[in-house]
Amino acid sequence: MIKLRLKRYGKKREVSYRIVAMDSRDRRDGRSIEELGFYNPRTDETRLNVPAIVKRLQEGAQPTETVRSILRKAQVLEQVNA
Repeated sequence: MIKLRLKRYGKKREVSYRIVAMDSRDRRDGRSIEELGFYNPRTDETRLNVPAIVKRLQEGAQPTETVRSILRKAQVLEQVNA
């Protein structure tokens, strides 16, 4: 199953995340299928590739709870349902 989830990178205590599409059985920081965005929890900065995310969700990818809340704040989930 394809999941949309966070992939951690950055230095200790200065973490950032990439929002990626990857197989649910792969490791958290393993090889991803596609990078779909960026999330920095320290500054609350978010950059999303909305057309690619909508495409993945329409193909049946399942977001994790954290990614779902990020997409809800950016109002991306409404575009999938429309």
